[in-house]
Amino acid sequence: MAFRRLREDIATILAKDPAARSWPEVLFCYPGLHAVLFYRLSHALWGRGWRFLPRLISHVAKVFTGVEIHPGARIGRRLFIDHATGVVIGETAEVGEDVTLYQGVTLGGTSLKKGKRHPTLKDGVIVGSGGQVLGPIMIGAEARVGANAVVLADVPSGATVVGIPARVVRRDRVDETHHCEFQAYGTPTDGITDPVARTITTLTDQVGRLSARVEDLERALTESRAESADGRDPMIPIPLRPAPESPAAPGPAESGAGEDRHPPADVPSARWRVGP
Repeated sequence: MAFRRLREDIATILAKDPAARSWPEVLFCYPGLHAVLFYRLSHALWGRGWRFLPRLISHVAKVFTGVEIHPGARIGRRLFIDHATGVVIGETAEVGEDVTLYQGVTLGGTSLKKGKRHPTLKDGVIVGSGGQVLGPIMIGAEARVGANAVVLADVPSGATVVGIPARVVRRDRVDETHHCEFQAYGTPTDGITDPVARTITTLTDQVGRLSARVEDLERALTESRAESADGRDPMIPIPLRPAPESPAAPGPAESGAGEDRHPPADVPSARWRVGP
């Protein structure tokens, strides 16, 4: 069983990495493969109730491979960790079969509570370099997480997500007869529009429509001025609100006779001028 799994892992790397030329090269020069082998040993001990020794093995594996996989994580067959530097897989993470992770990927948790706090990756998922998949979320089968994306919510099957926070920019059909093609770093090079550029374009279109509307209003105001008899801005009467009741007016001695008195600032005028 162990040798069959090893042959599967080597065949997977040869199929997905054009830089791999022979099985001895993969066996001795690919730290991603070494990290998976260390994990299988530590996970087997973890399942038998051991705690310190599996953690020690995973720590040694991190020192030699640059990959930290908690012994409690559940990982399926044919996991490919390309370049294998700075990858972190948390204790309650679940990884399906034929998953590809690139350098700098984190399958992390966002809670300090016990229990399920790390993500679940279904079969065929690809997470590009620097991708952060955080929390007890679900990444659907054959989904693609673009480089440096931060995923905080569930991702449907066949979807491609990019950005911070990650947003769906593409959705492919995935079922028993339709599957997504392998995409290096989880980001297709065609058919993807930059979500930031798309947002800017939308805002630019809205500003253009608002500018045209303002020009129409200014033109209408100019025409109304020209049609008025005296050329002044049109006046729009606005009814006054009843003034609040006030106490009896003070006498001359109390009111400061002889001083300049100005009406309160909140007293409305009889007519308001409307115009620029």
